[in-house]
Amino acid sequence: MKLDSLSILGLFLAFLSIAGGQILEGGGLDVLMNGPAAIIVIGGTLGAALIQTPLRIFSRSLKIFPWVLFNPAFPFQQSMDKLVDWSASARREGLLGLEELADTETDEFTRRGLNLLVDGSEPEAIRNALLTDLDLNEHKTNDAAKVFEAMGGYSPTMGIIGAVLGLIHVMGNLTEPEMLGQGIATAFVATIYGVGFANLFLIPVAHKLKHINQIQARYREMIIEGLVGIAEGENPRVIENRLVAYLNY
Repeated sequence: MKLDSLSILGLFLAFLSIAGGQILEGGGLDVLMNGPAAIIVIGGTLGAALIQTPLRIFSRSLKIFPWVLFNPAFPFQQSMDKLVDWSASARREGLLGLEELADTETDEFTRRGLNLLVDGSEPEAIRNALLTDLDLNEHKTNDAAKVFEAMGGYSPTMGIIGAVLGLIHVMGNLTEPEMLGQGIATAFVATIYGVGFANLFLIPVAHKLKHINQIQARYREMIIEGLVGIAEGENPRVIENRLVAYLNY
């Protein structure tokens, strides 16, 4: 994994813009600091997500969340070069010559494909087994990303609930008119939290995870094409010409 400086810059810029706008309007940042509003928005959003999401999907969403800041590596060029080398080796020594490589391969998906190849599975059987694995993993990761997308839908509503609760509190203190302005301003902080949390964090996170999921799927498709080509005994140059298109994804 490598640090995604663009995501960090985007997050910093988004919150800096809000803080800067507040200051330019003549307001103070202390007005935006409201513990009860934060509890209502964050706690309510998280609670709603837990109600609708099975535990295994929610756990996976937490597992893949670091991808937003630390992008997983998908070495298209290096893997293509390996597949071409494996093809040349298989033509010289036979498929059993790849057995040692299968034991040392670090990528679980590629290792499974190599084992199928070494075991003498038919090319179509290799393709079907790996495509099933790819599809299931893609759906699981997409479901996990949708957890953040769902929270992005709940968060603004929680902000409105927080604002209404704040206004109820204000209306209960009408005997102190000097407190009304400050009370109303504080009540609407919850709305800012809800809308901001959704649009500056939760929804962008969901889209980023879905995009990474697509890149992973294309990477694994390249692995499948390479392994099937080896199983069919194709020329290494033919395999390379087929896989080079994936480098531009």
